Amino acid sequence: MENQKIRVGITQGDINGIGYEVILKTFAEPMMCELCTPIIYGSPKVAAYHRKALDLPTNFSIVNSAADAQPGKLSIVNCSDDEVKVELSKADPEAGKAALSALERALEEYRGGLIDVLVTAPINKHTIQSDQFHFPGHTEYIEERVGEGRKALMILMKDDFRMALVTTHLPVSQIAQAITKEAIEEKLAIFNRSLKVDFDISAPRIAVLALNPHAGDQGTLGSEEEQIIRPAIESMRSQGVLCYGPYAADGFMGSGNYTHFDGILAMYHDQGLAPFKALAMDGGVNYTAGLPIVRTSPAHGTAYDIAGKGVADEASFRQAVYDAIDIFRNRLRDRERHVNPLRKQYYEKRDDSDKLKLDATEEEN
Repeated sequence: MENQKIRVGITQGDINGIGYEVILKTFAEPMMCELCTPIIYGSPKVAAYHRKALDLPTNFSIVNSAADAQPGKLSIVNCSDDEVKVELSKADPEAGKAALSALERALEEYRGGLIDVLVTAPINKHTIQSDQFHFPGHTEYIEERVGEGRKALMILMKDDFRMALVTTHLPVSQIAQAITKEAIEEKLAIFNRSLKVDFDISAPRIAVLALNPHAGDQGTLGSEEEQIIRPAIESMRSQGVLCYGPYAADGFMGSGNYTHFDGILAMYHDQGLAPFKALAMDGGVNYTAGLPIVRTSPAHGTAYDIAGKGVADEASFRQAVYDAIDIFRNRLRDRERHVNPLRKQYYEKRDDSDKLKLDATEEEN
């Protein structure tokens, strides 16, 4: 697989937003199809509509399944027999239904071993809601469908700047009660493993942000830091995780201290994403860590305000493709390293000489 083209499944997202624009712009560059085998899950008619409206040169082939996709070409799997009308910039339940059909088909083919990684274009979290989709977003849905019982961790990243979240799509009124010692330990464990395996960092350093202003000022502005966050950090440090904090979020980000860490764990959505998007919106990527599947997406949303105008920047989507490929390859290398680990070697002390016992087992010693 190391020398084979990685099969990248791509979901169309909301057809009334900029999803198809950034997808088609990304694969207008022939080099991208040399890098991977891309398969869009969506609608050939809708793709053709966007291509014509935006006057883009991107060519694609229509296939029944990723199994029929040819290397060197952009392919589209038709995921719906319904005629879907494109109404740019409109939040439409029919567009939500089309987005869900594409996502379900992509995950079905992932389970069938037909794609290696998944890159999702932005959805409208309201219009996609249905009896089949009752989740705050992609992350939670994918965790349930293909997580195999594992917990997901949302990481926003650009280059060496990686921001992870303890809580994700929660109303602010529910955040404090969701910040528990167990939740922080769980996210730190996932983050630490992801940094090691997915990003090939041997000894990652993780900064943990406080929940309250000024890190609680020793209990004056809140007790979570002393009663929950600090004990969680100390517990994980005792297990070998290099985590530090809790740091007051404003001073930590404003001073540039975040540049000294391999990852930052924020307590809630806007605490982490507001500074991340201010510093790294262009080219930023949302990565769902902790699951068997490698899933990335651009850091932006549907961007209805510029849909159809031809001005959407594809940099974030292109980087999401790059990152999915890199993470998949890093996982392969990690797996190969652990296939045939070196056996432990034991020495037998006799008189003044040491004898190496290569055939000894741990039980014998």
